[in-house]
Amino acid sequence: MAIKIGIDVGGTFTDFLVVEEGREPRIHKTLSTPEDPSLAVIDGLEEMAQIGGSSCSLEEFLEATQTIVHGTTVTTNATLTRNGAKSGLITTSGIRDALEMRRGIREEQYNNRYTNVVPLVPRYCRIGVEGRIDRNGDEIKPLSLDEVSEAIALFKQEGVEAVSICFMNAFANHEHEQQAAELVRRQMPEAYLTVSTELLPSIRFYERVSTTALNSYVGPILDHYLNQLQGRLAAAHFSGLLLIMQSNGGVMSPEVAREKAALTLLSGPAAGPGAGLVYTQVHDRDRCIVVDMGGTSFEAALVAEGPLMVNEGTIDRHRIALPMLGIHTIGAGGGSIGWLDEGGLLRMGPMSAGADPGPVSYGNGGTKPTTTDANLVLGYLNPDYFAGGKMKLDRQTARQAIEASIATPLGISVEEAAAGMYRVACNNMAQGVREITIKRGFDPREFPMVVAGGAGPIHSCLICDELEVPFQIIPRESSILCAVGMLMSDLKHDFVRTYVSRLDGVDWARVDAIINEMRDEGAELLDEEKIPVERRTFFVRFDCRYLKQYHEVSFEVAADDVASHDSDAITRAFHEEHNRLYGYSLETQKVPIEIINLRVQALGSSEKPRFKATEYGGSDSSPALKGERSLYIFEQECFKTVPVFDGHKLNHGNHIVGPAMIEEETTAIFVSSSFNSVCDQFGSFVLYRKGREDLVASITKGEGNEQH
Repeated sequence: MAIKIGIDVGGTFTDFLVVEEGREPRIHKTLSTPEDPSLAVIDGLEEMAQIGGSSCSLEEFLEATQTIVHGTTVTTNATLTRNGAKSGLITTSGIRDALEMRRGIREEQYNNRYTNVVPLVPRYCRIGVEGRIDRNGDEIKPLSLDEVSEAIALFKQEGVEAVSICFMNAFANHEHEQQAAELVRRQMPEAYLTVSTELLPSIRFYERVSTTALNSYVGPILDHYLNQLQGRLAAAHFSGLLLIMQSNGGVMSPEVAREKAALTLLSGPAAGPGAGLVYTQVHDRDRCIVVDMGGTSFEAALVAEGPLMVNEGTIDRHRIALPMLGIHTIGAGGGSIGWLDEGGLLRMGPMSAGADPGPVSYGNGGTKPTTTDANLVLGYLNPDYFAGGKMKLDRQTARQAIEASIATPLGISVEEAAAGMYRVACNNMAQGVREITIKRGFDPREFPMVVAGGAGPIHSCLICDELEVPFQIIPRESSILCAVGMLMSDLKHDFVRTYVSRLDGVDWARVDAIINEMRDEGAELLDEEKIPVERRTFFVRFDCRYLKQYHEVSFEVAADDVASHDSDAITRAFHEEHNRLYGYSLETQKVPIEIINLRVQALGSSEKPRFKATEYGGSDSSPALKGERSLYIFEQECFKTVPVFDGHKLNHGNHIVGPAMIEEETTAIFVSSSFNSVCDQFGSFVLYRKGREDLVASITKGEGNEQH
């Protein structure tokens, strides 16, 4: 049978989901190998080949594998750790410092000690050359090819590995960029090259130059990683389809990823929101909050009629203007280190112990107490059943580390210190959820929360208490939710062109030509990826603003409205979206609307794995009871002995009254005193606030869908 595999490489663990027709999906986790992430991928695949009742060699396993969808944090980590390629920039004379000046706005305006972010390209490698295009695309001054050659000579002398080319107004005429690119390819054939108009042919110079520089900075790193990964897979006889997760929630071929490496800057967490929606739709809901707490970071995303998309964002304070999911990330994971600041206040993260050495309780040489160590002391983790018993945790060393670093300096007990670490970590994560809900005009109480990550379900009840969220869904595959989402993802390619015009004076022939050009580019890529025509869909978006406004609003335009050139319908759609985002529109004032960009997304629908529903098994959960354990109950601020259930033995309809623990091989779920739990027809654990039985009425009656 053909096998499909989703692989999510994280900072601490590498996650796997194996889907094979006629068999239950299999999940697996292995420690990541930061020095070469592809090693953990191959190690995990080899382990998967040996388990699950059909032991075989890695080669036999991969020969039967049809598709591998892979998400990676290689480019993200290279940016965060400043470990990217040495880069050079060729730009228009007089504006090389735009990369450093940015928008001229300090992020923290009242912090006089706030320093500017260090550019990814050092100033001596940012070279301005003569040549100028005006905003209409007309040449004012020819490009000086001699100065371009001088820049290339300097780059060779300085050992530059990657070159960016970004000229003023190139979005209106890319001829100068193409001339410079031809010289670079001829004189530096070994260098990684990014041309701004090939990556982002749109208005706003800083956004374009920053995105171009980011792409070159991480491009060689991703290229090297893909070479290692593809080489190792080929050596193990894999001849199937390898797809790479990208930041917009879709997937792409390795060839596209190599050229547009910046598309992978949110590759790891981008699959989570789409997967979360799949589990939410089982309960007849079309929106949710998805949170994912892993070993290093915590991601929160909002899904409202589809995952929330943004056309630009930042990574480590560097601007990137490519479509991506609106995911908020903070340094809060199982490996987040607890420490005291100058004022003696307890902090958690963003520093992480990672996979090596990891938390103190791993016994790999770690000395600083982490969230995992606190969870162990509080009883949420079973030291003999971590990762299904493959790893033994040392409670005593965890206590000693917390005592030395937190408890003794604060003059409190180890248990109080651990409880404080737990609460601070949960408060940090609750604030992360507020960033993607309240600050965007959404009430978190109106959304079910889908909880993911190996550490997420231990903390979710307190997070939901902070936010007053009454309904949680913890999928059976929660610890590898992103790997699940990767197998649920479609191929996506985004295109943008700048077209500035008032909406009431549009040259529709020009608009049609631009949109068709982008459609053709998308179709060409989908051809290369062997997506049949009947599984292709194209979406059109306009970026518009009220005349003289600075920020534009991006909104989808119906295909019929574009085809019929219906300006009135597009105007109404803009007013509605502006009102939704900002709480007002200027419709009655008749303020003219200006188009800035046209966008097209080419989507190739993939075949999704389907999970079968189970029969209703009644409410009695006692057959899954495996014992009792003393653990910390945060509502009462004390320890209490609670029942512990084997999550693998819980069936559809089984009911658990909190407080309790549910243990699985790859995660542990803490059901607090404020919540109860019931298992739905697909094995997900639905936690609902006591007194809100109406939220789970269909589950307790044995109703549900057949498959999803």
